[in-house]
Amino acid sequence: MKKILIAILSLAMVLPAVQAQTGKKKPVHTPTHHNKPEDRLRQYFFVMLTRGESHDQDSAAEAAVQRAHLANINKLYYEGKLKLAGPFGDDGNWRGIFIFDCASKEEAEALLKTDPAIVSGRLAYEIHPWWTAETGNFIRGVPKKN
Repeated sequence: MKKILIAILSLAMVLPAVQAQTGKKKPVHTPTHHNKPEDRLRQYFFVMLTRGESHDQDSAAEAAVQRAHLANINKLYYEGKLKLAGPFGDDGNWRGIFIFDCASKEEAEALLKTDPAIVSGRLAYEIHPWWTAETGNFIRGVPKKN
Protein backbone atom coordinates (compact mmCIF):
# COMPACT_ATOMS: atom_id res chain seq x y z
CA MET A 1 0.00 0.00 0.00
CA LYS A 2 2.79 2.43 0.87
CA LYS A 3 4.40 1.77 -2.52
CA ILE A 4 1.15 2.70 -4.28
CA LEU A 5 0.89 5.92 -2.27
CA ILE A 6 4.51 6.83 -3.02
CA ALA A 7 3.94 6.17 -6.72
CA ILE A 8 0.85 8.42 -6.80
CA LEU A 9 2.60 11.25 -5.01
CA SER A 10 5.67 10.89 -7.23
CA LEU A 11 3.49 11.17 -10.32
CA ALA A 12 1.91 14.34 -8.94
CA MET A 13 5.39 15.82 -8.68
CA VAL A 14 6.72 14.61 -12.07
CA LEU A 15 3.79 15.16 -14.45
CA PRO A 16 3.98 18.97 -14.55
CA ALA A 17 7.70 18.84 -15.41
CA VAL A 18 7.09 16.31 -18.18
CA GLN A 19 4.24 18.41 -19.58
CA ALA A 20 6.46 21.49 -19.52
CA GLN A 21 9.15 19.69 -21.49
CA THR A 22 6.67 18.53 -24.11
CA GLY A 23 5.32 22.05 -24.55
CA LYS A 24 1.86 21.21 -23.25
CA LYS A 25 2.21 23.47 -20.23
CA LYS A 26 4.58 26.21 -19.15
CA PRO A 27 6.37 25.51 -15.87
CA VAL A 28 5.11 27.42 -12.88
CA HIS A 29 8.66 28.27 -11.79
CA THR A 30 11.72 28.60 -14.00
CA PRO A 31 14.52 26.72 -12.22
CA THR A 32 17.58 28.82 -11.43
CA HIS A 33 20.36 28.51 -8.92
CA HIS A 34 18.22 30.74 -6.63
CA ASN A 35 15.07 28.72 -7.13
CA LYS A 36 15.85 25.18 -5.99
CA PRO A 37 12.89 22.91 -5.12
CA GLU A 38 13.79 22.96 -1.44
CA ASP A 39 13.48 26.76 -1.54
CA ARG A 40 9.89 26.41 -2.74
CA LEU A 41 8.60 24.09 0.00
CA ARG A 42 5.18 24.87 1.33
CA GLN A 43 2.63 23.14 3.48
CA TYR A 44 -0.44 21.33 2.20
CA PHE A 45 -2.74 18.95 4.06
CA PHE A 46 -2.70 15.29 3.08
CA VAL A 47 -5.94 13.45 3.81
CA MET A 48 -6.17 9.68 3.81
CA LEU A 49 -9.77 8.71 3.15
CA THR A 50 -10.62 5.42 4.83
CA ARG A 51 -13.63 3.14 4.93
CA GLY A 52 -16.28 4.63 7.22
CA GLU A 53 -18.56 2.86 9.67
CA SER A 54 -21.79 3.26 7.66
CA HIS A 55 -22.30 0.70 4.89
CA ASP A 56 -25.98 -0.09 5.23
CA GLN A 57 -27.34 2.19 2.50
CA ASP A 58 -29.28 0.77 -0.42
CA SER A 59 -27.70 1.07 -3.86
CA ALA A 60 -29.79 4.12 -4.87
CA ALA A 61 -28.82 6.02 -1.72
CA GLU A 62 -25.19 4.98 -2.15
CA ALA A 63 -25.20 6.21 -5.76
CA ALA A 64 -26.69 9.57 -4.69
CA VAL A 65 -24.02 10.02 -2.02
CA GLN A 66 -21.30 9.16 -4.55
CA ARG A 67 -22.64 11.73 -7.05
CA ALA A 68 -22.72 14.38 -4.32
CA HIS A 69 -19.21 13.36 -3.18
CA LEU A 70 -17.85 13.87 -6.73
CA ALA A 71 -19.71 17.18 -7.10
CA ASN A 72 -18.13 18.36 -3.84
CA ILE A 73 -14.67 17.34 -5.07
CA ASN A 74 -15.18 19.46 -8.22
CA LYS A 75 -16.48 22.39 -6.16
CA LEU A 76 -13.45 22.33 -3.86
CA TYR A 77 -11.13 22.05 -6.85
CA TYR A 78 -12.64 25.09 -8.59
CA GLU A 79 -12.42 27.04 -5.31
CA GLY A 80 -8.67 26.31 -5.32
CA LYS A 81 -8.76 24.33 -2.08
CA LEU A 82 -8.35 20.78 -3.43
CA LYS A 83 -5.16 20.16 -5.40
CA LEU A 84 -5.29 16.39 -5.80
CA ALA A 85 -7.98 13.77 -5.28
CA GLY A 86 -8.37 10.17 -6.26
CA PRO A 87 -9.51 6.72 -5.22
CA PHE A 88 -7.41 3.62 -4.70
CA GLY A 89 -7.95 0.78 -7.16
CA ASP A 90 -8.44 -2.00 -4.65
CA ASP A 91 -11.11 -2.70 -2.05
CA GLY A 92 -8.93 -2.10 1.01
CA ASN A 93 -9.53 0.10 4.02
CA TRP A 94 -7.79 3.01 2.28
CA ARG A 95 -10.39 4.49 -0.07
CA GLY A 96 -8.61 7.53 -1.54
CA ILE A 97 -6.62 10.68 -0.91
CA PHE A 98 -7.07 14.44 -0.95
CA ILE A 99 -4.37 17.11 -0.96
CA PHE A 100 -5.75 20.41 0.37
CA ASP A 101 -4.21 23.84 -0.10
CA CYS A 102 -5.47 25.66 2.96
CA ALA A 103 -4.21 27.59 5.97
CA SER A 104 -4.71 25.08 8.77
CA LYS A 105 -5.68 21.58 9.79
CA GLU A 106 -8.93 23.04 11.12
CA GLU A 107 -9.75 24.50 7.71
CA ALA A 108 -9.00 21.14 6.06
CA GLU A 109 -11.35 19.45 8.52
CA ALA A 110 -14.08 22.02 7.84
CA LEU A 111 -13.71 21.33 4.10
CA LEU A 112 -13.96 17.59 4.72
CA LYS A 113 -17.21 18.10 6.60
CA THR A 114 -18.74 19.46 3.37
CA ASP A 115 -18.30 16.02 1.76
CA PRO A 116 -21.54 13.99 1.73
CA ALA A 117 -19.61 10.68 1.83
CA ILE A 118 -17.95 11.77 5.08
CA VAL A 119 -21.13 13.26 6.55
CA SER A 120 -23.02 10.02 5.78
CA GLY A 121 -20.31 7.89 7.41
CA ARG A 122 -19.32 6.06 4.20
CA LEU A 123 -15.86 7.60 4.48
CA ALA A 124 -13.67 8.50 7.44
CA TYR A 125 -10.37 10.39 7.29
CA GLU A 126 -6.97 11.17 8.74
CA ILE A 127 -5.40 14.61 8.18
CA HIS A 128 -1.63 15.15 8.10
CA PRO A 129 0.39 18.30 7.34
CA TRP A 130 2.49 17.60 4.23
CA TRP A 131 5.34 19.64 2.81
CA THR A 132 6.34 19.67 -0.85
CA ALA A 133 7.66 22.01 -3.50
CA GLU A 134 4.99 23.74 -5.53
CA THR A 135 4.57 21.97 -8.85
CA GLY A 136 1.67 23.78 -10.44
CA ASN A 137 -1.61 22.04 -11.08
CA PHE A 138 -1.68 18.68 -9.28
CA ILE A 139 -5.11 17.56 -10.47
CA ARG A 140 -5.55 15.68 -13.74
CA GLY A 141 -8.77 14.67 -15.42
CA VAL A 142 -11.09 17.23 -13.82
CA PRO A 143 -13.52 18.50 -16.43
CA LYS A 144 -13.11 22.14 -17.43
CA LYS A 145 -15.69 24.51 -16.05
CA ASN A 146 -18.07 25.86 -18.71
